[in-house]
Amino acid sequence: QVQLVESGGGLVQPGGSLRLSCAASGSIFSIYAMGWYRQAPGMQRELVAHIASGSITNYADSVKGRFTISRDNAKNTAYLQMNSLKPEDTAVYYCNARIKTIGGPVYNLWGQGTQVTVSS
Repeated sequence: QVQLVESGGGLVQPGGSLRLSCAASGSIFSIYAMGWYRQAPGMQRELVAHIASGSITNYADSVKGRFTISRDNAKNTAYLQMNSLKPEDTAVYYCNARIKTIGGPVYNLWGQGTQVTVSS
């Protein structure tokens, strides 16, 4: 079995920064891609940032220039550095990963979510 564990959310003032982490563990053969999504109350879940196995990245227009996604393949971990945070960034942030297991299938996994609140 494999799982994703997120950390790093919290309360921050507008203009502040936070760094989210997403660690994959278990019977991992390869991680094809990882991404961060967010869901605000009453809204649909939306893509924030995505990083492929070749480190190609893409971002939602609303976060370009402020957020940076990265991954440490040795640690099976993805990060989301969030700078210049705005109140509209407030949401539950979810990690997603497409993982090939050892001798098993490919899973599309979601983390449990971590709350990010931007408020003064």
